[in-house]
Amino acid sequence: MKMKLAQRVVIGYYKTKLRTIAMVSPRRAAEQAFRVFCTPYSRGVKQKEPVIFHKAIKQDVFFEGLHTKGFQWKPDEPTGQKILIVHGFSSYSYKFEKYIQPLLKEGFEVLAFDAPSHGLSEGKMVNALIYMRFLQKIEQIFGPINGIIAHSLGGLAASLLTEQMDQSVNRKLVLIAPATETSSAIRGFYSMFRIKEPVQAEFEQLIMEMTGKPVDHFSIKRVVQSMSLPILWIHDQGDRICPYSDTLPVQSLQLPHIHFMVTEGLGHNKIYRDKQVMTRIFDFLSNN
Repeated sequence: MKMKLAQRVVIGYYKTKLRTIAMVSPRRAAEQAFRVFCTPYSRGVKQKEPVIFHKAIKQDVFFEGLHTKGFQWKPDEPTGQKILIVHGFSSYSYKFEKYIQPLLKEGFEVLAFDAPSHGLSEGKMVNALIYMRFLQKIEQIFGPINGIIAHSLGGLAASLLTEQMDQSVNRKLVLIAPATETSSAIRGFYSMFRIKEPVQAEFEQLIMEMTGKPVDHFSIKRVVQSMSLPILWIHDQGDRICPYSDTLPVQSLQLPHIHFMVTEGLGHNKIYRDKQVMTRIFDFLSNN
């Protein structure tokens, strides 16, 4: 994955800043590092509004002091089923424009929201827990949601959400290149920013203090073992953002409610735009 010059400059700046703060206080360095970890590297919208979004019912949800923006489409021949599209880190709803019409054609009502600090929504930071609480709010206002299509960090947030949802509602979950293990994402962050062990220890202690849970708790592998809703999990072997190797322990469990689709050559972002992948998703959601 080629890193843009601007990203390299920002990373270089924070490497130096964190190293300097760590000399004085590993705790303060950890707090600063956590803010960096939760800050999208790309904010706002980088494309014109797709035509299908002109036809949406625009939604504004007030969440934890922020105005967040969303879109709702209603089908001509409704089945009464609702699908929520959940984008990944540093992404936004427009990128899933090709999903809307096929889902409407199948009779689904479709919802898509820009997460806090993403796309058209307000905010500066997001993490799996903030994102999960945001999705919880969407479920409370627009639910019950019958199907979730979630990419990357959105996959982890959606998985954590399913633990909190009403288990009597029939639901399906589609995970596309999900952030399977938070511990892997954090290790990657440590490596990229050259975070030293004293700061790492404070970083993980900070998460424990904020959530009451260790880092390993925020794991899709943990969540899927305690649920039985049907899951379609799509992952590319060459994914450099959310490593395919993280899925192997889940695959080895051979859980009957999880169906894996493994791809090659699509990486982390092409995967959700692939026609075969999209067809598999629509079939999964449409079949009883």
